[in-house]
Amino acid sequence: MKPNQQQVLQGLLKRLEKQGKILRTKGNRYIEAEEADLVPGVIQVTRGGRGFVMPDEGGGAEISVPESKMDTAMHGDRVLVRLDFKPGQQDRSGSVVRILERRRTQVVGTLQRTKQFLHVTPDDPRLPGVIYVPEPRDVGRKAIVGDKVVVEITQWGSGKVAPEGEVIEVLGPPDEEGVDMLSVLRNYDLPLHFPKNVLNEAHAIAKSRPDNQPSAQECAGRVDCRPHNVVTIDPDDAKDFDDAICMQREGEQWRLWVHIADVSHYVKPGSALDVEASKRGNSTYLVDRVIPMLPEALSNELCSLKPNVDRLTKCVEFVMSKHGQVVSAKFYSAVIRSKRRFTYKEAFAVLQAPPNNETEQMLHDAHEMAQKIRHLRFKNGSLDLDFPENKIRLDENGKVLRIEKIENDVSHQLIEEFMLLANEAVAGRLMGLNRNSVYRVHESPKEKRLNDFREEVLSHRVPCGDLTHRPEVQKLLARLQTLPIGPALKIGFLRSLMRARYAMEPLGHYGLAKPKYTHFTSPIRRYADLVVHRSLFDKAELQAGDARQIASHISATEKNSADAERDSKEVKLYAYLKAQLVSRKPHSYEALVTEVRNFGFFVDVPDLGLSGVVPLSAIPDDFFIFDPVTRLLTGRHTRRVIRLGDNVVVQIYKVDSARKQVDFKLVVNPQEEGRSRKPEKKGREERRERDRREIKSAPPRKPGHGHKRAQQNKKRKR
Repeated sequence: MKPNQQQVLQGLLKRLEKQGKILRTKGNRYIEAEEADLVPGVIQVTRGGRGFVMPDEGGGAEISVPESKMDTAMHGDRVLVRLDFKPGQQDRSGSVVRILERRRTQVVGTLQRTKQFLHVTPDDPRLPGVIYVPEPRDVGRKAIVGDKVVVEITQWGSGKVAPEGEVIEVLGPPDEEGVDMLSVLRNYDLPLHFPKNVLNEAHAIAKSRPDNQPSAQECAGRVDCRPHNVVTIDPDDAKDFDDAICMQREGEQWRLWVHIADVSHYVKPGSALDVEASKRGNSTYLVDRVIPMLPEALSNELCSLKPNVDRLTKCVEFVMSKHGQVVSAKFYSAVIRSKRRFTYKEAFAVLQAPPNNETEQMLHDAHEMAQKIRHLRFKNGSLDLDFPENKIRLDENGKVLRIEKIENDVSHQLIEEFMLLANEAVAGRLMGLNRNSVYRVHESPKEKRLNDFREEVLSHRVPCGDLTHRPEVQKLLARLQTLPIGPALKIGFLRSLMRARYAMEPLGHYGLAKPKYTHFTSPIRRYADLVVHRSLFDKAELQAGDARQIASHISATEKNSADAERDSKEVKLYAYLKAQLVSRKPHSYEALVTEVRNFGFFVDVPDLGLSGVVPLSAIPDDFFIFDPVTRLLTGRHTRRVIRLGDNVVVQIYKVDSARKQVDFKLVVNPQEEGRSRKPEKKGREERRERDRREIKSAPPRKPGHGHKRAQQNKKRKR
């Protein structure tokens, strides 16, 4: 390079170093990271403090990082990890040597004071224990000890010392209305509003279509599906309708149309809307609100497939055999006019009764086809991993009103099977065209995890084959459906699986048993689907580097949203359970024992959608003994046995919002307790009577005998 290009060289080296491809060493020298066994990636931290790094390069196995080797890494950071090599080691492990990019510098926590220092304890247990701060200044409202605050980390040089920071916002007392959800929003860096330029762009698009419908020019050149009997099926509180379906019989075959909102027509690459959507990555569904990926002028209006208005779509048109097999598929841009919007409850009601009109008949036909597709999917190796979901309904004050259980019934399955079919077809088409895109991938679990889980299953005397063979996994899951212990073991199997993510490489989907799979059907709420639409229909091809970067980013935003959604539910549930403790009228809940330990047992409470622990100290009137071999807890007095898979009744015992932990106590049935204690009481009385008879019949003691006995007792005590 020429002497005047020194700044260009320095800038390039800094970029490569930030990407983790090179490392600066002593003497202002550089080495390639790969040569030094250094791997860049994003670290995910568990609540127990252990880290797992997913390498930037697709296809690499995750790297575990013990808590002692985390240095100053926090959940979501991009880090550089040095691999450890140990003889006979199967799993990859390493230690963090450098922070490449902070996922967050602002943390939400509780302001607290010791005799000498003021500090903030983070709400997220995956973050450092405390952050030392000076007295808050110029933050709008006075900070009081116990308030929720936002602190910005200013200095953290070593994992051996606590970080330092500065309070930049006071949210208020934790029990003040609205502070709980504001804490979640700030903690996960979720925006409450769109930037002005993004709103202006969305409003300009809406204003150019006064009747809130696409113009005749926009509809020209598209396949006109407006005469078709198109319908949507969504949750009752949904406002953004991504997908619609239509099906017609053609002799011995069926023609199926899967229509997806054409967001790419309005959101162009590089536009303000696109930049913001890319940054958000997806919509986030908190318990009391939605943080949308796109402004409502698009997400709830112009893009939403509402009934009785024209809407632009991307369509996958299938020809299906009467047995549910795909004969052919084609892809094109279309225009539709939905005939009716069904909620899941309405669709379920239609399917439970004879059809009254053409639309309801189509719904019945679509249901039959969906069930045939579903049967073939499981026959081809798909795994049944569904659990019922809970929907929390809040009152006008933001408190828990009721908790509804949402079952995956046939109305949900109808839409689910058609969407899976479209996702698979689009992935196959993209692979056939050899175009860069992003794919939805779910990698096979590690053999060690499967073997460990198999040993756990066998320890409970449940037959289990080699779980590295998919048919054996299906057999086990089917067997677990029939056993009382089944749900608990099924939860254990889910823990052994890898997390689904996005990648540039089409690595397939283990859970669905699909070698070709992507996300195509929800572009209003997922940026991945918008990228896939462009890859399939636009002439400009996505560059490989951009596709890899997008996949990594949206995997992170998806995880961030999932954590925020979980926390938003938990803060409302914690307040709900605390109110039960204050009222001294706790509700009783049926629970499933999912793990047994020497200090208590873990339970899953389906009606709350929460897991927690029942400590042995919370079990009244008994002392339990733990057998580490059989992993059973046995009551010394009642002889009650607690094992994995047991159904028990629990009440709330303690709520620790800071550590995000809930303790339950076991509800003992007084009648059962009384029955179990009678034999014990009777036995004691019999022993006492026998001892009295022995004393009466015993020969007279010799002189000095009592003194000798006393001396022996003294020796024993010593």
